Amino acid sequence: MAYKIRKSLERKFFDHGWLKSYHTFSFGDYYDSNFMGFRDLRVINEDRIASGQGFPAHAHKDMEIISIVLEGALGHQDSTGTQSVLHAGQVQAMSAGSGITHSEFNPSKTDPVHFLQIWIFPDKKGITPRYQQVTNLPTANNQWLLLAKNNGPENSLQIQQDIAIYALSLQEGKAANKRLLANRYGWLQVIDGQLTLTDGIGQDTIQAGDGVAIDPKTDIKLTAHSASRLLFFDLK
Repeated sequence: MAYKIRKSLERKFFDHGWLKSYHTFSFGDYYDSNFMGFRDLRVINEDRIASGQGFPAHAHKDMEIISIVLEGALGHQDSTGTQSVLHAGQVQAMSAGSGITHSEFNPSKTDPVHFLQIWIFPDKKGITPRYQQVTNLPTANNQWLLLAKNNGPENSLQIQQDIAIYALSLQEGKAANKRLLANRYGWLQVIDGQLTLTDGIGQDTIQAGDGVAIDPKTDIKLTAHSASRLLFFDLK
């Protein structure tokens, strides 16, 4: 088969009380030389932050950082002067570039926030830091939506790397296809739901939290057993 699955339960889980986090790749205190990222994709963390809690101000440099809110709300402040609150379905991108300081917090007094944080290595260092919040996740439209791309259209987030990120929301029983070119790799991340994945040779069932590394020149088909949401990373 032309793909390899990273099962949800194989991810590293940390419970810090106020923060519960699954790490798909090595991050912080979790190190596994077999899972240091995939191509230019470095981090996929699935986080849940308790009400009124968050990450205090901390610095980043030369990293593209994307946050996708799945449930609740996520507050953001950074050294560019940006202050924002993202709600479920909203997406932000931050280019740390030459250096940026930011904080992330849950503004709710009652509800947790559930979100994905994604890190991507940039193809250029020392750029001017920037922040964007322009895109919403699709809701059961059964079509791929471009979220982010280097020099992409105005309604997509701009990423300082040769990468395209797509989102997909499939209704139960619906199917979608994705084709990789000869010089491109793919990473598929299931947000929620359950699906059948096939590459024309074999097939597997994938579900919430699973990730899939996909080789070039591969055609995949996804069929939803239940309402499902996914991300797809098209990588060099």
